[in-house]
Amino acid sequence: MRPLTEQQIRDCLVGLDDDDRRQIGLPHDFLLLDWDHLDFLAWRDPRMRGRGYLIVELDGRAVGVALRAADASGRARSAMCNVCHTMQPGNQVSLFTAQRPDASGSGIGTYMCADLSCHENVRLAAPLAPGEIRASVDRRIDGTRSRAERFVARVTTTEGDQ
Repeated sequence: MRPLTEQQIRDCLVGLDDDDRRQIGLPHDFLLLDWDHLDFLAWRDPRMRGRGYLIVELDGRAVGVALRAADASGRARSAMCNVCHTMQPGNQVSLFTAQRPDASGSGIGTYMCADLSCHENVRLAAPLAPGEIRASVDRRIDGTRSRAERFVARVTTTEGDQ
């Protein structure tokens, strides 16, 4: 992923007003990010509980969405992240919803690692759970990036474009 400045990150997030953009809390390690090894950027907002962000490159430009984590009521024993396809204890996977930027007010949701650490989890050579299918790390990385890009594309594509 190409390096982004703080302002570029705020500008690439779709569907946010100026107040929301100003309130974004960047990752604590933002200044230390190794952009050459990032397939996408995802983090939980350190200032706003239940808020996260996912930024990918689509057609050569950074595009991102704000995510809202669902309140956790009941937890399953285990769950799978729809982005990195790793099995995790149920309390480590959350339903995240991103609002479409159009006037429909609809949102699209997916289950993701609760701490949005998909980028790191997919790089683990060994499966995280006994029932998990072992695939090459490179294939897992490519699949994770592709699923993150498709999710953002689904959210940012207007109803008429589909």
